[in-house]
Amino acid sequence: MSSEFDLRKPNPLLIVISGPSGAGKDTVMQRMKERGLPFHFVVTATTRPKRANEVHGRDYFFTSKEEFARMIEQDELIEYAIVYGDYKGIPKAQVREALASGQDVVMRLDVQGAETVRKLANETLLIFITPESEDELERRLRDRKTESSDSLALRIATARKEFQRIEDFDYVIINRDFHLDETVDKVRSIIEAEHLRVQHRKVTL
Repeated sequence: MSSEFDLRKPNPLLIVISGPSGAGKDTVMQRMKERGLPFHFVVTATTRPKRANEVHGRDYFFTSKEEFARMIEQDELIEYAIVYGDYKGIPKAQVREALASGQDVVMRLDVQGAETVRKLANETLLIFITPESEDELERRLRDRKTESSDSLALRIATARKEFQRIEDFDYVIINRDFHLDETVDKVRSIIEAEHLRVQHRKVTL
């Protein structure tokens, strides 16, 4: 059999779970972990202080702002952003090591972050998680009741803008209320189907 088409050769994927705020991305990722799915879930680096129930290296890589600045300068991050005054970013080394070991790598990013990763690695698999409608999304954001009216209005406006980027993604999954496991099953099915492609995605970072 030709080495160019070796069915036994691992074909690790770089997968981004994305979508607007309120779509349920974090909840989907958490359920994937709880179900023990065989993926490497990326741990984000952040300058945010560690909370009492958090573990360094499991929940986040907690770094100083000086260390984070060094990582930026040394081009050690796939992408980074400022979130509520603190920096968050994805370390390249972690992703490269997981891919090199043959593991699929899953990360959760906002829509802008997903676009950045696709530019760096155009074979990245992008999955867009969304509620059934923009009105449903707005209801979820309002029901949180965790933000001021100004902050809420900004989140809603941003989410509506992110809906317009849906065609930049490979797949879209409607994350219906009380159907979380169904959403996770669809994510897993997409990944399994991608592994059956004749023309594999060849991810390089």
